[in-house]
Amino acid sequence: MTEQSLDTKKAPEGPPPPAPSLTKAGPDPEQPSLRRGNRNTAVLLAFTAVTNLADGVTKIALPLLATQASASPAQVSAVSLTLTLPWLLAALHVGVLVDRLDRRRLLWGANAMRLIALGSLMPLAASDGITIPVLCAVGITLGVAEVIALTSASAMIPALTPPEGREKANTWIAGAETVCNEFAGPFVGGLLLAAGTGIALGVTWVSYLAASLIIVLLVGRFRAVRDEAAKDAAPATVRTQIGEGLRYLWRHVLLRTMALILTVLCACWGAWLALMPLFATTVMNLDSRQYGILLSALGVGGLAGALLVTWLNRFFGRRWVMFADLVGTFAMMAVPALTTELWVVAVAAFLGGMGGTLWTVNARTMAQRIVPDAMLGRYGAVSRLFSWGAMPVGAGLMGLIAEWFGMETAFGVFAVSVVLTIPPFFKVLTGSALTEAFGDTART
Repeated sequence: MTEQSLDTKKAPEGPPPPAPSLTKAGPDPEQPSLRRGNRNTAVLLAFTAVTNLADGVTKIALPLLATQASASPAQVSAVSLTLTLPWLLAALHVGVLVDRLDRRRLLWGANAMRLIALGSLMPLAASDGITIPVLCAVGITLGVAEVIALTSASAMIPALTPPEGREKANTWIAGAETVCNEFAGPFVGGLLLAAGTGIALGVTWVSYLAASLIIVLLVGRFRAVRDEAAKDAAPATVRTQIGEGLRYLWRHVLLRTMALILTVLCACWGAWLALMPLFATTVMNLDSRQYGILLSALGVGGLAGALLVTWLNRFFGRRWVMFADLVGTFAMMAVPALTTELWVVAVAAFLGGMGGTLWTVNARTMAQRIVPDAMLGRYGAVSRLFSWGAMPVGAGLMGLIAEWFGMETAFGVFAVSVVLTIPPFFKVLTGSALTEAFGDTART
């Protein structure tokens, strides 16, 4: 989620003015070979799998440790919030860092933050000295590290892989994020915590250390490419560069529309995840095993999307494959409003998870082609600020609507919000616009 409008008939708004610190998107004379790209893809895949597995463990470990330190629901919720709050508070500034500095060193820095945070927590856990303020500090540190790592890794892909290898790279990396962070990580975290808090924290610490060693194997360029004028000009302020990133996204018709649509879809995801535990146990009357099946459907759907996205793009075209995310998210929200049958709700969750991966792979591949290299960090940060920042907003709205009008009505309201994104999708994400954005003649 070109410095020219991709469909002037459909989107008459003017193109964003060129920023002095940016290079134009286009062929890179330092483009890596396919062999080197395959190596880098394997390295980034391993790094993503290990770190997201560890992230998934921490996301279940910290809230559980909070329940041992306090019986206050507000304090326990605050610990969970610290893990995601940095996306709202720090993403824009991190985007500037990613466009200014060596991106591999930023990955090392992110993992160093993780190692320090967990390293300071382990002795406190061994001596029963864990408190809510300590957990909040650790959560904030891990959250900021996640923002740095994800933004840096995504921005590195165009410099490390040739254009023909980027879809494969994005496919496997998105699949690893889904499976390891949302599915395997929490499961492994539960097993490790059952074996002991010290074991869980220790294994996670070792995982982050291993990830730091893995990225030594990357080969290529790790700094953003800038034109000669930008090199000679005085460095822009952080505020100026943040403004450039915001204006670039907002003035680019295709990317702006995708970002706004994704904001609605992510708000629906946040709403579903927030209300489904209560809905499943009180309305659907599910036990813990059945609820686990329901949540697993999301992860399985995401994995299926990663495995099928290339084939689906070729057979149906990218436009319809991306539209599948709207269909899947609508099903996630509409089905619980209409039925409480477990298998039906699980199928809807599967479609939602699958659609999310299909959108992610295509959107990342598109952005890595048309967004200038010197803007990739800020673009990634701004787009994630829109999307991931919408998840807690959606969760809050879902709670209010459910409290006032009932849970079924709340699901229905969010289903209607997805329907409202369909007209702008078909107006702006035209076949010709996507063909030009992807720069090929594949079906769109």
